[in-house]
Amino acid sequence: MRLDHQFLQLVIPELELITSFFPADYFFSIDSRTLKAGEVFIALTGEKADGHLFCEQALRNGASGLIIAKSKKDILKKIHPDLLKNILIIAVPNPKEALVALATAWREQFTLPVVGITGSVGKTSTKELLSAILKTGSVHHLSSINNQNTLLGISLNMLRLRPEHKVAIFEMGVNKRGEMALLAQLVKPTLALITNIGHCHMEGLGSLQDIALEKRDIFKFFTEQSIGIINGDVPSLAQVSYIHPVVKFGLKTVNQVQARKIDTHDRQTDFVMKVYKNKYSVSVGQAHEGAVLNALAATTLAHMLNIPMETIIRAIQTPLTISGRFEEKTLQHRAGIVINDCYNANPESMKASLLAFEKYETDKQKVAILGDMLELGINSSFWHRQLGRFLRKVPSLKKLILVGSWVQWTKKTVPVTLSVELVATWQEALEKAQAITEQTESIVLVKASRGMKLSLLVDALVSDTEISSPRASVNINNSVSSING
Repeated sequence: MRLDHQFLQLVIPELELITSFFPADYFFSIDSRTLKAGEVFIALTGEKADGHLFCEQALRNGASGLIIAKSKKDILKKIHPDLLKNILIIAVPNPKEALVALATAWREQFTLPVVGITGSVGKTSTKELLSAILKTGSVHHLSSINNQNTLLGISLNMLRLRPEHKVAIFEMGVNKRGEMALLAQLVKPTLALITNIGHCHMEGLGSLQDIALEKRDIFKFFTEQSIGIINGDVPSLAQVSYIHPVVKFGLKTVNQVQARKIDTHDRQTDFVMKVYKNKYSVSVGQAHEGAVLNALAATTLAHMLNIPMETIIRAIQTPLTISGRFEEKTLQHRAGIVINDCYNANPESMKASLLAFEKYETDKQKVAILGDMLELGINSSFWHRQLGRFLRKVPSLKKLILVGSWVQWTKKTVPVTLSVELVATWQEALEKAQAITEQTESIVLVKASRGMKLSLLVDALVSDTEISSPRASVNINNSVSSING
């Protein structure tokens, strides 16, 4: 199978082939900064920047081709002729639509098992855990890169699919109504899983029932052979009739894949995993309930892919670090630990993170840096007040730094015995955190919605860099965004 001239012309009949040179094999990129030599650069026009302005940069970085808008062909006149030699150049009416159309058509060329994973929390962790299982079993597979779970990100990953792959795994995120149907039309998963339903992207999706309805659209294009996997502990998923086979995982005994006798201590959780009638002793290297549910979810997927249980158990017990997901880092030049859990946050994930933090057995002072939970809609103040009340379940926490504007509601309801400081920005929080950690050995939990930029605070704490404003991106349009939802 080749993404050759005939294939491109078939998918986009109105394309204009400016040059006829075709690389032997190629992938695609929409970011001129991270483009790898040999990739074809697709120039997208966004709200903040125009990718056509970065075509020359892409070529200097080794791009083997360009896909541009017909209306902007004049951009080629501004590029040095030497850079255009032996370069594939295609002009189309709309580069974004062309990318999605190519990916959709490319997906139709394959009959291998295609896994789709969605949910309010745990998508990336479950995807990475399933990928680790397949690697352990020497199953050659494609797994979407990092958090590329939007229509653009999935399209780029779909075009990486090759005949030698035996399984493909795609993370699918949404933040507005109707998006999941578009993703499902592209991915056409043969096996799909919903990790859970939580208060995430409430502004764009509505109530929990609305979120569940949107997530269930991952099954929209299922055939009779397709299998849906759901978190059986979530009523809005479990108490629904499906026209296709459904397998349930979770903590309840009614689930086909379940966890029993859960024993959490310090940084480890031991439990008995029951897969239909068979039982297995499992130990995962986290005190986080999410780690158990992720293990159950990945196990269910792998079991449906006919991976031997011995391989599955070995893989899920092997430590797996995922950036921004309860990730331990060492404070540089001072004794202490930072737990980076600031990829994103909603009420459910915030509570789970705090409970796991409470179970840490340590002589170090416990400090939490918590930022705003964004996109919670009209109930934002309520959920932030609830967060303050929930801190009563974390009695080992000694100091709290709140970052943002919504967390002013959290400050009103925190336990009176807890030392609290409220700041507006991550830079201010960093000053407070450095003052605390320089005086006392500390273990610091950092969690907030990604828009609060607390990952920059984590970077500064572990690298001991000076406080500075985040560097502005010169090519925002070309980033592949991700959605935690």
